[in-house]
Amino acid sequence: MKGISYNYNNDTQFLTLTIDPGAMEQDIDRGGVIDYLSTTPYANFYVSKRSLKSLCDKANLAFKTGDTTPITADIAQLRHAEVEFVISKDALSASLRLTTPYGGKMPNAITVRNLAYKNRIRRGVGLRHIEALLSLAEDAEPGEIIEGVIAKGMPAKNGKNSRFIPLVPNALERVLKPQTDDNNKTDLRNLGDVVCVKVGTPVLRRTPPTQGRKGFDVKDTLLIPKPGKWLDFKMGTNTAVSDDDENVLIAKMSGMPKYHNLKMDIDETFICKGVNVGTGHVTYEGAILVNGDVAEKMIVKSPKDITINGFVESAHIEAGGDIIITEGAMGKVDDNSQNYSCTLIAGGSIHIQHGQGIDLRAKGDITVSRQLAYSRIHSGGGVTVGQLDKPMGNLFACELICQDKVEAGTLGAVAGSTLKVDFSPGLAVLTEKKETIDELLKHLRENNLRHKEKLALIVQRLTHKDLEHKVSEVKAMLHNETALLFWLEKKSIELQTRKDEYVARIKLKANKRLYTGVSAKLNNRNWRSERELESCEIRYNAHQWHYHPIVR
Repeated sequence: MKGISYNYNNDTQFLTLTIDPGAMEQDIDRGGVIDYLSTTPYANFYVSKRSLKSLCDKANLAFKTGDTTPITADIAQLRHAEVEFVISKDALSASLRLTTPYGGKMPNAITVRNLAYKNRIRRGVGLRHIEALLSLAEDAEPGEIIEGVIAKGMPAKNGKNSRFIPLVPNALERVLKPQTDDNNKTDLRNLGDVVCVKVGTPVLRRTPPTQGRKGFDVKDTLLIPKPGKWLDFKMGTNTAVSDDDENVLIAKMSGMPKYHNLKMDIDETFICKGVNVGTGHVTYEGAILVNGDVAEKMIVKSPKDITINGFVESAHIEAGGDIIITEGAMGKVDDNSQNYSCTLIAGGSIHIQHGQGIDLRAKGDITVSRQLAYSRIHSGGGVTVGQLDKPMGNLFACELICQDKVEAGTLGAVAGSTLKVDFSPGLAVLTEKKETIDELLKHLRENNLRHKEKLALIVQRLTHKDLEHKVSEVKAMLHNETALLFWLEKKSIELQTRKDEYVARIKLKANKRLYTGVSAKLNNRNWRSERELESCEIRYNAHQWHYHPIVR
């Protein structure tokens, strides 16, 4: 480019540009000079656009006026990579912010690590992370900022409180975990020994709290954890702390153990070999264990658990806890499918081996080992037919109301018998609660705002001394009202979260096949299978039911 020459000063690392107006043939612009510099060894230098523009403007003015005095300016500079360290607020991580060089040098990983140490980053520095960032910087444009974490601390891990470990299983846990033989084969009929403990049997152990684990931050400051706390036993019925070990609960009487909500109860247990016309109906205030069958038209009632190691035929079983039937249950249904001769009602969960023609009502989950058909089910939880790890049982010709997923190997049957699942009642309860809370919130917000405005007017005025206590009372009432408002708002958010979680978890899941005639309902949104489907899930999302195949 005519009229332009350059000189690099190693001491100052500046590139000096000289323009001779007498040698110029036309005006010089900034872009043309930058293009010219790109052909020189200084193409990657940092160019000061302001200095370059000023130089060009002066040269063009001299060219027009005929002034031939050379014009000189420092317009570019060699710059090495710039390194900056950023430590997080909690000092548990540190980042490297690297500005790539303009024709200058890049530091190596060791140099960066040493610089980090000088910047108080003294622990948890990873050379591999530094090398990865430097590798990125090698391919980056000059002046580009590369940033990433190069050091991590380890937060302190607080200790855990005491844990409570049951030393004997619940009856339901025993049924859901069939025993294995010497060849590691599962025998669904072998459920182990009946759980019934004697006086003095250890039933619950309390573990000591842990101290936690110390940590450190990138500045090498030691982080001290909070130790766990000793938790007291929740003393259940008929249990006591062992005289030999204060961390063990023992049974004070012989009976059936039940562990629930960190509390171990020992229920008085009525044991019989069967229930029939010879024994009469069985009603007992403790747990009931029937080592045999329950005959037709017999009644078994207990506010605790009922375990039947046999078959139930057209009987009425009612428990305040769980109902466990290790074989099966069967009943008859009248012509209009309204009255069932076999009824199982539980305040907890229900488990049966197989069933047909039953009215099942449980506040908890309902599990069936093999098959359930021609029955009416009302579950406060979910319904599973088959083994819990992978249910492959059959569920067909039933009407279900439940509040969690329905899962089986096969849903429906070839014959086209209907299987109806209604998830609406559970959502309706939550919706009603939410609407009630929201209505209260609406009125309370209006009243609270009005009360605040009136109290502000009263406070602004001079109040007689005799009325000061009245004003204090009003302030206290307003404070309580505001606290109630906050509580209701929190409750409203909680109920909305529960509604969202409810909708997210309800579904039909067929691990093998889903036949025609299977339907799902949530309020006024219905889905019905019009053809046979391979393993799939039917889930509810965005106010619609959706079919999702299961990919193995």
